[in-house]
Amino acid sequence: MSDTLFYSPDIINNPQLPEIESHHCVKVLRMRNGDLLTVTDGKGHFYQCTLIDANPKHSTISIINKIDVKQPRNFILHVAFAPTKQMDRNEWFVEKATEIGIDRLTPIISNYSERKEIKFERLIKTAISAMKQSQQPFLPQIDETVSFNDFIKLPFKGNKYIAHCYETPKTPLTQIYKKGENALILIGPEGDFSEEEVERAINSGFSPISLGESRLRTETASLVATHTIHVINSLS
Repeated sequence: MSDTLFYSPDIINNPQLPEIESHHCVKVLRMRNGDLLTVTDGKGHFYQCTLIDANPKHSTISIINKIDVKQPRNFILHVAFAPTKQMDRNEWFVEKATEIGIDRLTPIISNYSERKEIKFERLIKTAISAMKQSQQPFLPQIDETVSFNDFIKLPFKGNKYIAHCYETPKTPLTQIYKKGENALILIGPEGDFSEEEVERAINSGFSPISLGESRLRTETASLVATHTIHVINSLS
């Protein structure tokens, strides 16, 4: 596979590079007709292609070979997090989580959330860039913002956890999570979830967890949870 990976979400039905990808291909990398390139659809496939129309707005490509990639994880990881006030910190988490490996990310709005809206398109762009940088063919699902109360009612086939900082009984994630299990983890805002929200989540089937002794920023806690799940699953 070439060092540069391109993204085309509907390459089978529309064998072209999106405008931002076409611009990078033609204007930055100065690729020309006949050059070989590797493309992913973000759904677990790599495509070895030939560039047949080097257009900076919509380059046309021809598929030479399709490579199906098996998902390397035998578990599903879904993190729902309360976005921070600074957008760049949300993007930082999405970038790192995509590089490490995650299936789904959901921004949630809770009682103490500092940010009530989020720039969804920027998170998608960040995830695409991270997927390409880490040479992966899997793009995580990124949801639109949802309220905490609505989110905890959604079904999930696996174990559900809520991280919080209150002095009430909770179990370290490293102890409660078992290798190979699907995991959904709730991470609150800088002011934490409210006690009422923690209680509602527990009543909805979420287990209370801790992520260590230190009080972590939202994006740090989200990444620690993501990495912890991966570390446990990497153990023999």
